[in-house]
Amino acid sequence: MDDPTYENLILDRVGTEGRVGRITLNRPEKLNTLSQDLLFELNDALHTWEADPTVRVIILRGAGRVFSAGYDLTPYRNAPQKPRLEYAYADQKSRRLLMNVRTSMQQITDIQLYFWNMAKVTIAQVHGYCLAGGVELAMMADMVVAAEDCQIGHPGVRGLGYPRNGAIWPLVIGIRKVKELSLSGDSITGTEAERIGMVNYAYPADQLESRTIEFADRFANMTADPLALIKAACNRWYENMGIYSSLRSSTEMDAMGQSTAEAYLWQEKMQESMAEGGGLKEALDWRDGRYRDGRTSRS
Repeated sequence: MDDPTYENLILDRVGTEGRVGRITLNRPEKLNTLSQDLLFELNDALHTWEADPTVRVIILRGAGRVFSAGYDLTPYRNAPQKPRLEYAYADQKSRRLLMNVRTSMQQITDIQLYFWNMAKVTIAQVHGYCLAGGVELAMMADMVVAAEDCQIGHPGVRGLGYPRNGAIWPLVIGIRKVKELSLSGDSITGTEAERIGMVNYAYPADQLESRTIEFADRFANMTADPLALIKAACNRWYENMGIYSSLRSSTEMDAMGQSTAEAYLWQEKMQESMAEGGGLKEALDWRDGRYRDGRTSRS
């Protein structure tokens, strides 16, 4: 049976006897930003390969210059816009509704939690930029490998809310660094991420692809079913420490964060930039400009 094809993903098989399935986020012209269409396709691809015993390990990577620059913010151009999700963000008077925002966000969290919990070993291969929603998605993989010069962080906290699935950070790195990254939105390199335990390994950028396949192939020596059992046993420890409840509550905080004074400033700037033709880049320059001088993150 042939693997499915998608508009926003590329699926192929690598490693010994094609035991490693590889999913490539394929929106390079948009820096692989996570549109709703892409996320729904990813959900379908993961379900398809979870049921396929010939796929033992799954690599998730990005096409082009970056892994992913975050969620696709272009719907702001046409706001208010009803998303593809079950619940609209706004009512008939275009007023944002907290519980609808929360429900829409939880539906995306559910896709990412499936990535965490699926019965296949998963590896995120990150390069270029792994930011905001991109880092949220990568953190749900069982293991993460990065290019040494990859920039990893969550600048979305600057105006948009809490890094909801970044809530896994307290389980893998120390609380001091978690607070620094969460409060500032700063990024760190792949080398620094390896040092603090955020990723498994940082490789030179020109070796990242080959080293990742070698890494994945090592786990693919066993059939898929014992790998699933071992993964589940490891996951249970963290689930018993509250990862599910923490991710749920963090998503709700993210939804509430859309109604803070800082979020309103960001929304106003977005609307102003779009109206004046400056676009998203101008709005992001305004958001991030305050952090460029005196930043503490490592280059």
